[in-house]
Amino acid sequence: MSDSLTIKAPAKINLSLDVTGRRENGYHDLRMIMQTIDLYDELTIRKTADPGIHFSMNKELPDRIPPEKNLVWKAAKLLQERCHITDGLDIYLEKNIPAAAGLAGGSSDCAATLLGVNELCELGLTLGELCDFGVSLGADVPFCLQKGTMLSEGIGEILTRLPDLSPLWALLIKPDISVSTGYVYTHLKLDEIKDRPDTEHLIDCIHRHDDASLARRLSNVLETVTIPEYPVLEELKQFLKDNGAIGSLMSGSGPTTYGLYQDEILARMALKKAQEKYPDYDIILCRTRLPEA
Repeated sequence: MSDSLTIKAPAKINLSLDVTGRRENGYHDLRMIMQTIDLYDELTIRKTADPGIHFSMNKELPDRIPPEKNLVWKAAKLLQERCHITDGLDIYLEKNIPAAAGLAGGSSDCAATLLGVNELCELGLTLGELCDFGVSLGADVPFCLQKGTMLSEGIGEILTRLPDLSPLWALLIKPDISVSTGYVYTHLKLDEIKDRPDTEHLIDCIHRHDDASLARRLSNVLETVTIPEYPVLEELKQFLKDNGAIGSLMSGSGPTTYGLYQDEILARMALKKAQEKYPDYDIILCRTRLPEA
């Protein structure tokens, strides 16, 4: 068995996001369809003689935030303690997914750490057991462990696999702003939401591979909070539609906004226009599929 391995941690987008209620403990009940995309971070994990955990990445951690606050470190520490791992772990994260973007980058890094440490240290944990560990670290972690196209319910821990979505082109635009997920959920007014996702219709579209109908019905109730706070997101949605997208939506709590394309040429033309119009934004063209092995 090798003393190191490298594993990919792909991002996700929301095809829909509905909030159906709020629990007494403050958590919200969700019903959403999530889709893995082939934009990914990459983790290299090595066993070391030092019993501790050393974590580093290609981008500087924000000031005053110690490595121990990162989900990668927390996931490694959790397995080290629960599974009595005696080896030390050195983890290097090559970060490509924009942070605080609504793309589950941190959750995916966490999931990849659980998968990687399980394999490297030969723990023999099942995917279900890893999901049980993962949900204690973040609501999106179970999805990021299983990947693909899924209906997610509860706080994100109840997952139903759907047929694979067609490998559409997705143009992501993340403006130079940060959105607090906590702020968005705190200010969400459930009783005032008029337009909710037709989740059953979207699932039917996925089963029938009706990409055009799916794209027209993309829906995210969190836009009711984030877009009034950051009107540029509505502008980005319209920009994408005006430049060939068959549908556009804000992912998660934002601020990343994406457009779906069936045609590669149109997608690449839109990419060029976006780069010219929004030179200071993160702009990424990817596909709605798992990263290639």
